[in-house]
Amino acid sequence: MLSVFSNDLAIDLGTANTCVYARGKGIVVNEPSIVAVHKKTGRIEAYGREAKEMLGRTPGNIQAIKPMNDGVIADFEVVEKMLNHFIKKAHNRNVWVRPRIVIGVPSEITPVEKRAVKDSALRAKASEVHLVEEAMAAAIGAGMPITEPSGNMIVDIGGGTTEIAVISMAGIVYSRSVRVAGNEMDAAIIKGIKKQHKLLIGERTAEQVKIQVGSAYPLEKPLTMEVKGRNLTEGIPKTATISDEEIRESLAGTINVIVEAVRVALERTPPELSADILDRGVVLTGGGSLLNNLDKRLREETGLPVAMAEEPLNSVVYGVGKMLADFDLLRKISIN
Repeated sequence: MLSVFSNDLAIDLGTANTCVYARGKGIVVNEPSIVAVHKKTGRIEAYGREAKEMLGRTPGNIQAIKPMNDGVIADFEVVEKMLNHFIKKAHNRNVWVRPRIVIGVPSEITPVEKRAVKDSALRAKASEVHLVEEAMAAAIGAGMPITEPSGNMIVDIGGGTTEIAVISMAGIVYSRSVRVAGNEMDAAIIKGIKKQHKLLIGERTAEQVKIQVGSAYPLEKPLTMEVKGRNLTEGIPKTATISDEEIRESLAGTINVIVEAVRVALERTPPELSADILDRGVVLTGGGSLLNNLDKRLREETGLPVAMAEEPLNSVVYGVGKMLADFDLLRKISIN
């Protein structure tokens, strides 16, 4: 009976989104990792979705900030408050609960960054904190047979980092974390539109452009989209029509970094496991993997079968969630 009422939580503390999974309930919080702070008082005005709506639209005294940068904590105090808010939200505002928490973190996280994540969770009223590498969690969440003595390759493209790992027998044989992912794609789109159309757009518009017309490989049907922004020569609001080809050109540099990192991972994989990957292919997960035709591009570049995880956005949180019920596995793979 106790396990049914267990308060244990699994958290995917991402650069773009924070997901909280409660044991026995599934995902209970899925919000952007954004906080709106009052500059003068330091008080937090809004969290998550509400704060994202304010991005680029706040008055001078309120600032919408992203306290996570490249998968790690950029603002310690704000992350602590954000975690506290999301944990309370997961427990319906019950302030007496002190849950055990499992958190997914990037594979190349430094000891200082690890300490920061743990301290933030402990100050946010966690009783115990376990850290798990995101790539491992994503592989478990994507349903890969990680405990078998065979090679599994996962590429998890999040908001701040791309995690690439080769896993066998519940251990990571090779892992690489590249700090190029979804946010870098948005920045490349802003830069590209600025250069080609002398138009300045915001982060939210860039994200919409990426979703609607962004691609990593030529599309079957060309796509266009109208974008509103500020004209840099005249300084007034203007509209420009952009094509998928333009955006693909803007994204080329970012995509090349990810493709190259996958290639390096394949080169450094032991031959026996390489043979397994040739049979099983690569599994793509994370929000950035939803970019149109990214799987096609990787297939073309590596010659390997490339498959998408069933729920790419939630693979990491499902993976850490599964560990709440399997403490033996958690002991094997936690990186505390």
